[in-house]
Amino acid sequence: MNNAEPIAVFWFRRDLRLDDNAAFLSALTSGFKVLPIFIFDDSILTELSQEDKRINYIFQAIDSLNQQLIPFDSRIVVFKGIPKQVFEHLISLYNVSKVFANHDYEPYAVKRDQEIGIILNAKGIKFLTYKDQVIFEKSEILKSDGEPYTVFTPYSKSWLGKLSTDKSVLNTYKSEDYLFNLIKRDAKPALSIKEIGFTESPGIFQPFDIYSSDLESYEVTRNYPALNSTSRASVHLRFGTVSIRKLVAFALDVNKVWLNELIWREFFMQILWNFPHVTEHPFKSKYRFINWRNSDNDFYAWCNGQTGYKLVDAGMRELNATGFMHNRVRMVTASFLVKHLLVNWQWGEAYFAEKLLDFELSSNNGNWQWVAGTGCDAAPYFRIFNPTAQAEKFDNENIYIKKWVPEYNSSSYVKPIVDHNFARNRCLEVFKAGLQASFNNN
Repeated sequence: MNNAEPIAVFWFRRDLRLDDNAAFLSALTSGFKVLPIFIFDDSILTELSQEDKRINYIFQAIDSLNQQLIPFDSRIVVFKGIPKQVFEHLISLYNVSKVFANHDYEPYAVKRDQEIGIILNAKGIKFLTYKDQVIFEKSEILKSDGEPYTVFTPYSKSWLGKLSTDKSVLNTYKSEDYLFNLIKRDAKPALSIKEIGFTESPGIFQPFDIYSSDLESYEVTRNYPALNSTSRASVHLRFGTVSIRKLVAFALDVNKVWLNELIWREFFMQILWNFPHVTEHPFKSKYRFINWRNSDNDFYAWCNGQTGYKLVDAGMRELNATGFMHNRVRMVTASFLVKHLLVNWQWGEAYFAEKLLDFELSSNNGNWQWVAGTGCDAAPYFRIFNPTAQAEKFDNENIYIKKWVPEYNSSSYVKPIVDHNFARNRCLEVFKAGLQASFNNN
């Protein structure tokens, strides 16, 4: 370690913003000059396709932050590699006193942070992490018996009750007021997206403006994909380009239904934290005996929007083209895969994880298990969406459908790959048999 002036390192992860950033403020007011960094983790990159839009999103978000840092003669230093090796390199270059970061709750991130903490502590360097991406985390919302909630409605009531008694959790962190404490660095360009092996795709990141969203009528319009009336906040929450505290404060004033969606996000995050087995298994173990068909041909048709069910196909094509899918359509497409085609929900979960810009492990897993009936507080297995009826109800003029399935209503559009009534009855039989098998094995 060199003997230069001691510094602090701030590690950007899922918090790509300069304002209202808990750990960033702590770093900037620590008494040390701060080196801001971001690490493209090789252990994650190797799992992604070269066209992954999320890498573009991150690059563009970091570029936006660096533009904001020009007046402070500073920039975020970008690394590519295994995080512990990056920190070993940093320690050799700088006299690092403390490292700051915000909490991350996913299993890989928890293990990674534990390893980093061991390396840093061995060198006498403090690794300090803070709550930032949620209002209430881990085990902060518990039942009266000290157990975690597994049903959303009582969880949400407890969440709102806790908020009403402690509004300080919505206090913002004025990190943007202390940017003068960043280490001065020249405007040397970061690694390019091509240098780390990904295809450049301009225009993926757009700054978030909550006031441009028509949230006052959210509960009325949210189910109609052609209206494009959702907030599109999910991707910004995923990467932390907007503060959850600001969104909750806004929702409290403007729309309680939208606030409920933010609480669902935290519900699934605490489920993942308290029941980590959900990443590999059904939350409800009695569903482990379902005899899935898992047809490769059916799955391929679903992935590519070629099922012959217009709302399903429109949703999948929107996802493949943009990295986004309307929430109502997500439920319909997921239900169709699991219950009409009897393809294991984990196949769909993995495909959404690969394609969604706003992918969060907890929400993706929670929502897929909800649709499949295998999760906590899930839709019952016998609730089976009729995709034709859903299209008629929520896109009755085919505006959304024609945008993504232009050949709809022509001779070139594929025929339905399965009959709805047949698929519904088959699903009920298979699930009943699976539950009976679980009962017999207990």
